[in-house]
Amino acid sequence: METKKPKKTLVSEQDRELFRAEVEGITPITQDRAELPVVPVSRKKVKMKNLALETQRDNASDPFSDHYEPLLPEGTMSWVASGDEPYLAKQLRRGDFSPEMTLDLHGYTKIQAKRDLAAAIKQCVRDSLTCLCVIHGIGHGVLRQQVPLWLAQHPDVRAFHQAPLEWGGHGALLVLLRSAHPLQNALHR
Repeated sequence: METKKPKKTLVSEQDRELFRAEVEGITPITQDRAELPVVPVSRKKVKMKNLALETQRDNASDPFSDHYEPLLPEGTMSWVASGDEPYLAKQLRRGDFSPEMTLDLHGYTKIQAKRDLAAAIKQCVRDSLTCLCVIHGIGHGVLRQQVPLWLAQHPDVRAFHQAPLEWGGHGALLVLLRSAHPLQNALHR
């Protein structure tokens, strides 16, 4: 049978007695945990339903056609608008641009997704946000196939590429947009 050795403590018995004498008669604090402030996330996540309603109120025309099919590559989704530098797709792939807003289309129908995508692009251009992350998901692949076709038609889209893993990988696209400020567009070209 093993006997346990008493643990060596760094505090002497004399120090313990002094501590007990000092705290005698003190009432404990009832709540001793501080509420930590909520730290805001660096990227914006916006409720797109409000933006879609705003777009409908503005009577904005639908910039997307379901019948137009631009020539897009097989495999990894990547596209750069004609007239823009081809290296933009590579910069998006490397993660040189961080999304300033995220649009999550999970569970949307094609009609809802098209409407909210147009509203998100309009909001980004108006607020001078240059990078948008569109999460279309993988699922049955309806939005995964359709979203790039719509993006290639929009005049404010400069380029898009499959998002890096930290932004959604195969289920998302990083979209580079033109700014509402002409000077900012000139700097990016």
